[in-house]
Amino acid sequence: MASSRLKYLSLGVLVFQTTSLVLTMRYSRTLQGDGPRYLASSAVVVAELMKIITCVLLIFKEQSYSVRALNSILRQEITHKPIETLKLAIPSGIYTLQNNLLYVALSNLDAATYQVTYQLKILTTAMFSVSMLGRRLGVYQWLSLLILMAGVALVQWPSESPGAPEKEQLSEGSQFVGVVAVLVACCSSGFAGVYFEKILKETKQSVWVRNIQLGMFGLVFGLMGMFAYDGERVRESGMFQGYNTITWTVVALQALGGLVIAAVIKYADNILKGFATSLSIILSTLISYFWLQDFDPTSVFFLGAVLVIVATFLYGYEDKPSSNPSRA
Repeated sequence: MASSRLKYLSLGVLVFQTTSLVLTMRYSRTLQGDGPRYLASSAVVVAELMKIITCVLLIFKEQSYSVRALNSILRQEITHKPIETLKLAIPSGIYTLQNNLLYVALSNLDAATYQVTYQLKILTTAMFSVSMLGRRLGVYQWLSLLILMAGVALVQWPSESPGAPEKEQLSEGSQFVGVVAVLVACCSSGFAGVYFEKILKETKQSVWVRNIQLGMFGLVFGLMGMFAYDGERVRESGMFQGYNTITWTVVALQALGGLVIAAVIKYADNILKGFATSLSIILSTLISYFWLQDFDPTSVFFLGAVLVIVATFLYGYEDKPSSNPSRA
């Protein structure tokens, strides 16, 4: 009974995290305020700092709130193992790029289109898993990837809508930028995720320690990116310009989201993860249409979304053991 409750609690947390992050980020990037809009590069830096602090507190709790034990673990696992720590520089840099790209994507795409298109990360993760980890995919997995690509293609299918040519052209250009940002984010997500999984399997370090290492490099890369692209604006108005309650909510969701998923994922099987993705797509579509009012769904979009949801479930379907050893 307790296990069942934990499963459904995990489902609720996954749905809340994935849906709320996308919707609040989209809302924050399109909200018309009096002052300047907050810097996406600054939000990425603050999220990394918040992630590091949270992981340190979690390790502190695991060590029965002993400062000496916390200091010993951080020194032993990070300072005294520089090679192991440096291995995290690659996925950390890619994750930092990915986090910045998500802001670009949601500045140019509605939440529903973003949610569906971003499921292409299943495809990229599968491809990198096969090439880097030597993992074998079953027939259902390969079929789901084909359905996934068809679904995303339908979602991105151009629809005829009445309006001024200038506005339509601007909208198409903006959507192209958003789609490119999502596609690059999918590739970076797939590679970094598989690379991180490979490192976790090779060592026995705590997940929280690994996230601190990721956060340290992410903080450095994020600061470099912020001063490279927004350095002048930071010097003029500070890195917290344009911050409000919505901005801090986005930062907190981005920082804590991955940690929450890491904590509950052991209770959620593939079917529940499929449910979470499906519910998140449906909720994002409904809220984008009724609340944000930045999305006008078409029958082609709905068909594509259904195919993506089917592909998500199919990819998590596990074949029953077969007596035929030559099966893929």
